[in-house]
Amino acid sequence: MKFKRMRFLVVIMMVGLMSCKSNSQQTTPTTDPNASEASTTNIEETSFVNSKGETIEKIIKTPEEWKNDLTKMEFYVLREKGTERSFTGDLLKNKKEGVYTCGACNLELFASDTKFKSGTGWPSFYEPIDKTHILEDTDYKIGYARTEVLCNRCGGHLGHVFPDGPEPTGLRYCINSVSLNFKEK
Repeated sequence: MKFKRMRFLVVIMMVGLMSCKSNSQQTTPTTDPNASEASTTNIEETSFVNSKGETIEKIIKTPEEWKNDLTKMEFYVLREKGTERSFTGDLLKNKKEGVYTCGACNLELFASDTKFKSGTGWPSFYEPIDKTHILEDTDYKIGYARTEVLCNRCGGHLGHVFPDGPEPTGLRYCINSVSLNFKEK
């Protein structure tokens, strides 16, 4: 029984490591009016309405503007869809009460009470504060489909979501620490 449990944990950790790994290619949503709608992400809209009925204006900047506003590592992860090394993020072991916001635009993304220890090396949450604050896209960068998680206000890459989290949602939002800020309550 111990061997099966250990093997299961090793497999879960390997899947977590592989599933949060991404290369540094950046895809930019197309603005070509003749392009199919399926090839774009909702980032092209100028605002969205969250679940409380509030209109949130999107933040759209050039790569140069983002480079001026972000650190080199933040730019790599948030704008170029990179990944920080596992177990290196400063928010991985954070146990304080508060709210995790987008590292680029400070949109509220996750509450501390939805954070859990997944053992993957990245902060993990079982649900966002508001599903409208998150965009999901399909990512094939490592050879198979994964669900990429993006900030709906600025389009920043946050990480990925997987169907192996705890109840009540069964989801694991595997998020780069560098993609997040933390506001303590």
